[in-house]
Formats: sequence, structure tokens, C-alpha cells
Amino acid sequence: MASHNYHNQLIALAGVFQASHLVEQIAKQGQAPADALETSISSILSTNPENVEAVYDGLSGLTIGFNILRQILERKNNQPVHTDTIRYALTLIHLERKLSKVPHMLKTISERLEQVQDQVAHFGINHTNVMANLASLYLDTISTLRPRIQVTGDPQYLQQQANADKIRATLLAGVRSAMLWYQVGGRRWHLLFYRKKLLSALNHLGY
Repeated sequence: MASHNYHNQLIALAGVFQASHLVEQIAKQGQAPADALETSISSILSTNPENVEAVYDGLSGLTIGFNILRQILERKNNQPVHTDTIRYALTLIHLERKLSKVPHMLKTISERLEQVQDQVAHFGINHTNVMANLASLYLDTISTLRPRIQVTGDPQYLQQQANADKIRATLLAGVRSAMLWYQVGGRRWHLLFYRKKLLSALNHLGY
């Protein structure tokens, strides 16, 4: 599955930015598109995929991620666009590299995701119990790494437990996509120097 090409890197990167944007939407609006959220959360449980697209069960559920990526890659110098989404995405990519160096934490995540799989089979991926379990997993592992992600938004939404759980679960999804991005050859500096190549891959995909 480690095919290092811009096609695969773009898909995984769209996963990172979609999760980041969904976090921003939940924090500021109290909700996010259900289909996109389901795609992102489901990707956490795709631990042995045949290829990159299989992580997201195809590409249709990543439309938001592709659209956000296009807006970011096409922006002019100093033009503000999706600043919180970008901040979350870059921090998630950084945290994934930190996580990769902590084997016992990776083992904990793997073991607890097996429990979540059983829960999903019983309740379904969107159930509040599943979100709460994934949020707890994020809190116990990735949230202990530095820097911690500071989510900004409307306090009336952030203070609702269901929204807090969704945000943490979605941040976990972002880390999963960041891990995939690294596995297929993605690097932080690509975002600066490979913008044209990533845009070309985006055009090729038709987004």
C-alpha cells in the first residue's frame, strides 16, 4: 500500500484537511455534514486497507477535503483562507510524527480500536457511545503529546459533551490520515514546494 505518488498523497492529505475542517465546523456551528463526518470517523477503523482509497471507502466521502485543499493550494500570497483548518491540519501532521516515536502509545491505540470495532458492530459508527469511546482514546493518548491542539469556537457548542466527543474523535481521524499521508511519502515541506503537483493531481481526480 506504500505507493509513493501524488495521487495517494493527495487523498490522504484531503483526509487530514477534511477532519480539520469538520472540527472547525463543529466548534463554530455545532454541527458538520453527516456523510463527511462518517467517512472521517470510519477511516480510523480502517487498519488494514487494500489501498489508500479503501481507507475512505472510495473518494465521494472526501469531497469537502478536496474542496478545502483546492482553496488552500490556489490561494494567493497572504490571502487568509481557512486559517483554523490549516492550523489544525499542520498540528495533526506534527503530532502524528510525535506519536510514531511512542510505540507503547501506538499499541494502546491499536488495542482499544479493536474494542471500538466491536462497539461499532453493535451500535453503528455514528452512535454517541462510539464517539465517546474514540474521544476518550484521543484524550488518553494523542492529547498527552505536545503541542496540544487548541480548538477555538463558540462556547455554547464547545461546552456540549456530544460536540466535545465528536471534535476529539475527528481529531483522531485527522491523525489517522496524517499517518497514511506519511506512509505514502507525504512530508510537511511538500505543502510548500509541491503545490503545483498536488493541484495537478487534484485536477486529475476531477475535484
